[in-house]
Amino acid sequence: MAKVSAGTGNPNGVRIVVAGEKGTGKSSLIITAAAESFPTNIPHVLPPTRLPEDFFPDRVPITIIDTSSRSEDSGKVAEELKRADAVVLTYACDRPETLAQLSIFWLPYLRKLEVKVPVIVVGCKLDLRDETLPVTLEEVMSPIMQQFREIETCIECSAFKHIQIPEVFYYAQKAVLHPTTPLFDQETQTLKPRCVRALKRIFIYCDHDKDGALSDAELNDFQVKCFNAPLQPSEIVGVKRVVQEKLPEGVNDRGLTLTGFLFLHALFIEKGRLETTWTVLRKFGYNNDIKLADHLIPSSFKRAPDQSVELTNEAIEFLKGIFDTFDSDGDGVLRPRELEELFSTAPESPWSGPPFEDTAERNAFGGLPLDAFLSEWALMTLLDPACSVENLIYIGYTGDATSAIRVTRKRRQDRKKQQSDRNVFQCFVFGPRKAGKSGLLNSFLARPYAESYISTIEDRYAVNVVELPGGPKKTLVLREIPEDGVGKLLSNKESLAPCDIAVFVHDSSDESSWKRAAELLVEVAGHGEDTGFEVPCLIIAAKDDLDSFPMAIQESTRISQDMGVEAPIPISTKLGDFNNVFRRIVTAAEHPHLSIPETEAGRSRKQYHRLINNSLMVISVGAAVAVVGLAAYRFYAARKNTSS
Repeated sequence: MAKVSAGTGNPNGVRIVVAGEKGTGKSSLIITAAAESFPTNIPHVLPPTRLPEDFFPDRVPITIIDTSSRSEDSGKVAEELKRADAVVLTYACDRPETLAQLSIFWLPYLRKLEVKVPVIVVGCKLDLRDETLPVTLEEVMSPIMQQFREIETCIECSAFKHIQIPEVFYYAQKAVLHPTTPLFDQETQTLKPRCVRALKRIFIYCDHDKDGALSDAELNDFQVKCFNAPLQPSEIVGVKRVVQEKLPEGVNDRGLTLTGFLFLHALFIEKGRLETTWTVLRKFGYNNDIKLADHLIPSSFKRAPDQSVELTNEAIEFLKGIFDTFDSDGDGVLRPRELEELFSTAPESPWSGPPFEDTAERNAFGGLPLDAFLSEWALMTLLDPACSVENLIYIGYTGDATSAIRVTRKRRQDRKKQQSDRNVFQCFVFGPRKAGKSGLLNSFLARPYAESYISTIEDRYAVNVVELPGGPKKTLVLREIPEDGVGKLLSNKESLAPCDIAVFVHDSSDESSWKRAAELLVEVAGHGEDTGFEVPCLIIAAKDDLDSFPMAIQESTRISQDMGVEAPIPISTKLGDFNNVFRRIVTAAEHPHLSIPETEAGRSRKQYHRLINNSLMVISVGAAVAVVGLAAYRFYAARKNTSS
């Protein structure tokens, strides 16, 4: 695929593969472009042909690959197409059936191969076309281009008459270096949303005085940054005149508005000057997907499996400021419209899909209070630190990316210190179906009790701030694990490493629910003992508003005492009686050396190791006594010999 340097969009070389029906002029097209003369003797398939770097203004070398039309070579043709940066599909202007083959075979074939690169359709042998046919190229190609959006452009040429030969490969190279598809919707003739968002971010960045318009000085700074050349005063006047004539609101008394800035770029693209917009985007770090290039964002944060990632105080203060800026009505809540505006300079809202969608507390109008807003960021940082840092940059964070996040201590170190240094705790919620796991998560987000039961199929998250006695706030992430997902989770050795605490929910009125929850507790505790990632555990007896099953207290007391964990915490989401359960979860997580269950197997293993260690100690003491005895004997013998 394309050898594109992330962020710059400038490849080390563009690989163009030419394909099409037999006799359509593929080889003649290539030779004429390279040698600037029409060939007389043409081999069946040309070797790779390289055009020099200075062939086109972008000074990027082009390698052109010819392909065979023989059926026995179809496998090799497919491999070449998969390696292409752009594909040139040829037809013969004097043979309409070869044009039909493009939509019948070649274009569907590219889709089948999943070749997702620009396609240039080229009509060769223009000099042989029947001029009596009144059909134009646009009339012929318009239906095909409507059906196959991957077609970047169409052109007709003649190798024999040297008509538009260099243009074929110029358009192919341009389609790779400056693609239309990410920027512009040909059908609606408008900039694509992601392009608009990127240009809006660039506009805001260049609007130094934040007055909503680019002054002449700001426009000149922008021009120098992107194109290394200043604008003359007459040029600035000319640019603003063009905008104002077409779009009066594009210019005001302070300068070029965002509307005018976007209009200018749409105009450049419509006139085929895509390189102008791409130069701007790449100067500000965007790649061909209109996202920040990888090298601008830390892609990995070195950490042990039992370390987590959190936002720093610097990043949190920045987010508080952003919250206040976009809370336009000052009600302490970001309404959906305000939140959309906040993320309008990101490629899209990062919270619009799983796992972040619908994970924080919202008011009746769907608004996010500040704690919920910061909780969402904490969750994103915990699960996907790179995504969090990337979106901080999109919304205006200008500090060093590494100053936005911190890696916590290993939990094993926390256990030795008997105190965690974390501000964000992740709690795995286990339990059988209908135990009340979802009810626990919903109540954590202050959602009303629901009588109806909806089974949770995938892992689900809920995040909120928990205020502890004395005033400190911690962020708690609840991750609901469906009963069917426990086996898959525990098949991974490090699955409990990110877990700060596990809770086991059961329906206190159902004995089978309790037994299954107890089994899950043993499974999880055993996995922790086997892998070294033991976690504190709590048992939650849900649906306390119902009558407990017989022997409930006796059974739960026996299990909790046997395993060394706290007695079950009774709650009722229906009655709103939560028994400070969320504070208790955070408190247990803060002290990772406590509340760790011990299975029979784990206890036996400890006794065995203790026995082995005691035996080794006895052997060591015996050996030491023997050594001391031998030394004493030698000393006695030496003295005896001396006295003799």
